[in-house]
Amino acid sequence: MLIIEKCLVCGSNQFEPFLVCKDYTVSQESFNIVSCKSCDFKFTNPRPDNSVLGNYYKAESYISHTNSKKGIINKLYHMVRSHTLKQKVKLISSYVSRGTILDYGCGTGMFLSECKKVGWETFGIEPDNNARQIASEQNLNLFADKDTLQLHIVEKEYDAITLWHVLEHVTDMSETLVFFKQKLKQKGVLIIAVPNHKSYDAQFYNEYWAAYDVPRHLHHFELKSMKALLENYGFQLIETKPMKFDSFYVSMLSEKYKTGILNLAKAFKIGTLSNMKAKDSSSYSSTIYIFQHK
Repeated sequence: MLIIEKCLVCGSNQFEPFLVCKDYTVSQESFNIVSCKSCDFKFTNPRPDNSVLGNYYKAESYISHTNSKKGIINKLYHMVRSHTLKQKVKLISSYVSRGTILDYGCGTGMFLSECKKVGWETFGIEPDNNARQIASEQNLNLFADKDTLQLHIVEKEYDAITLWHVLEHVTDMSETLVFFKQKLKQKGVLIIAVPNHKSYDAQFYNEYWAAYDVPRHLHHFELKSMKALLENYGFQLIETKPMKFDSFYVSMLSEKYKTGILNLAKAFKIGTLSNMKAKDSSSYSSTIYIFQHK
């Protein structure tokens, strides 16, 4: 196990226990989430070493890597996805009409395919071999990591860089954010979507909240920590947007984790309440953060 000794956001080495959560997807092991005493940032600590972390993604139910349609939750996910993909493309186009886009952690490539349809020059980074194989069938420019991308596409800069529920997984955070700073055009946008542990559904389900997703989720964000982290690397937050469908999907999984049964009515109720109780766009189950260079 890898022990993290300094806070990613503020550099403090003083932590306190926050939650103990179970990995319901793969291992059934329990993992500690701690809170920085200085800035309140939450992260999984200790965590599996990078050499074995990939083993915790090996499950057919891990939909971003498999496109599985088994089970009612995955079927519902696919029903909604076609709509949300178009909404994501529309969001990016409201800041940059067209150009080059890099999707970091592109999974099976569905989002990039949607971008390609409307004229974007698309590039994707995806470390998982199975997901990358599925994405490659859509004739996309794909790379296993940022080093391989730079080896083949040396001088390229991007009008938009996107991470859809990816930053919480990143192991080499400092190197990755420096890479984004170097590769994003001066007027380009960095768009990051992550779960929000201060949302109503997170508070309701507590240690059963599916979006903690330990140990795959290494970092657990909300507005304050996200803004502070990105400012450390020269990015300015210009806007936040909600991901309203996420409250329903996460609540369905959370309800199953908590009770052992799939109670769709209860999950829909909690998802609806979470959206209703959100005071602003950064209070929803998941938040999209839009950054530019300072």
